[in-house]
Amino acid sequence: MARLTSDFWVSAYLRQMAHDGLVAVLRRRGAAEAGAIFVKLDRLDGTAALYGPAPQALAETGGERRFQLVLDSDPATIEEKVERERRFDPDLWLVEVEDRGGDPRLPLVEP
Repeated sequence: MARLTSDFWVSAYLRQMAHDGLVAVLRRRGAAEAGAIFVKLDRLDGTAALYGPAPQALAETGGERRFQLVLDSDPATIEEKVERERRFDPDLWLVEVEDRGGDPRLPLVEP
């Protein structure tokens, strides 16, 4: 099965978040075809989490993108990590979601 492009996947994810009544914004647009996608989850209580691409061996089960928890911390620490990732990969995408329940609504792999 063909993998969805990053821009298509992000567009669908943002649309689904809006449908679910959550605030989600595209903070950084990366490479349209294959930029790595990161999702920052702000729980609105002073804590946040960062999700990024799962390792390649686990990431493409049946063509579906999979994610893993990269960091669970305060928003400032998450922003520092995002900046380090951006310097390493200038083509990355960053989506930010606000959800008090803490559910990123992503296909996750277990650590």
